[in-house]
Amino acid sequence: MAKSKFERNKPHVNIGTIGHVDHGKTSLTAAITKYFGEFKAYDQIDAAPEEKARGITISTAHVEYETPNRHYAHVDCPGHADYVKNMITGAAQMDGAILVCSAADGPMPQTREHILLARQVGVPAIVVFLNKVDQVDDAELLELVELEVRELLSSYDFPGDDIPVVKGSALAALEDSDKKIGEDAIRELMAAVDSYIPTPERPIDQPFLMPIEDVFSISGRGTVVTGRVERGIVKVGEEVEIVGIRPTSKTTVTGVEMFRKLLDQGQAGDNIGALIRGVNRDGVERGQILCKPGSVKPHKKFMAEAYILTKEEGGRHTPFFTNYRPQFYFRTTDVTGIVTLPEGTEMVMPGDNVTVAVELIVPIAMEEKLRFAIREGGRTVGAGIVAEEGGRHTPFFTNYRPQFYFRTTDVTGIVTLPEGTEMVMPGDNVTVAVELIVPIAMEEKLRFAIREGGRTVGAGIVASIVE
Repeated sequence: MAKSKFERNKPHVNIGTIGHVDHGKTSLTAAITKYFGEFKAYDQIDAAPEEKARGITISTAHVEYETPNRHYAHVDCPGHADYVKNMITGAAQMDGAILVCSAADGPMPQTREHILLARQVGVPAIVVFLNKVDQVDDAELLELVELEVRELLSSYDFPGDDIPVVKGSALAALEDSDKKIGEDAIRELMAAVDSYIPTPERPIDQPFLMPIEDVFSISGRGTVVTGRVERGIVKVGEEVEIVGIRPTSKTTVTGVEMFRKLLDQGQAGDNIGALIRGVNRDGVERGQILCKPGSVKPHKKFMAEAYILTKEEGGRHTPFFTNYRPQFYFRTTDVTGIVTLPEGTEMVMPGDNVTVAVELIVPIAMEEKLRFAIREGGRTVGAGIVAEEGGRHTPFFTNYRPQFYFRTTDVTGIVTLPEGTEMVMPGDNVTVAVELIVPIAMEEKLRFAIREGGRTVGAGIVASIVE
């Protein structure tokens, strides 16, 4: 059957359901498709084989539907703690989220974790659906649950007082048993989503980048990689690079699809499948990116600004030290990294904001300001942002003249290497003599950064003052 073309006649918005296991995320998704899309039954959404036995959503299911104002792509996110990894890839694709909370139970541990993850991966807006209201007879109790959810959202820097909260029953909507809490509530919810979740501005004029979420082999056609286009445009026939984890390689995009419809191009915000030429199924993997050639480089080393969660926020109970080896979750993949604390910092406590150096065990496509989660034993223990990627790529010699950054200012200094040391390689620890071009107020043990062309390439401490 020939595939139909995807029509772009309305703003396209990616949203998803988040919340605790069994609070009704998948039922709500099914109910929305009943009134606004091509109806998908609960068991069609909850379709991955391993879910059937446990009744738990594991993979992220994508459905589409429309309101009069917008076209929506909807991700049904996993609610089970084991599968938060998929939640991160699902949530990273959201322009907004519907938080589903059972009125009978109130907020639960995963309600909190999903709100935290939404905050970490930058979901800009949340609308709340208080589900299963038919199980609560007491109006005061319902108000109490709403208040609790609003306070929880506020505690993670969402505007809890302003967020729309819609009360209803996804089951009543699916079974047509009570129009007021069923169909009417679903329509009220989507009106709130339409008006409260802002239409995202898509960065289509930037160089193309798409994180790879999944890889498929289609017999007779080749390899398809799927993901959400983060920025830019990719057209059929264009050359792209595959960056990260393995050596960088080039390929050509020979086809683009969305919701099984053909596109001439994929653009920022689209969830697409891209058919790529000359790459077999094993030649590409989740965690890599497709991008405009030369626009993004892979790095193993970077400086990170990170916040370490407190025990109350679900984080670590104890401090960590240099050589701590957690997982760093970038876009769609976990990579182990080795943390080095700044000179003079002995340990980092839960609740600290800290700048650390990280060396990953494999290179990842990264740029400054890229966000990541820090994970340990399957739970999120921190979140951060890439402050600077890489360092110097080449050695330096005597008479090297970088900037030394003390407290609040940069000063050029001339470096003299110790007798017998010909050069200093990236990764070396070294004692050097420095002469600044202007005097700076300093004392022993004062820290500084070494900077070059606006980026940090080293860090140090004043060992002794000569004059």
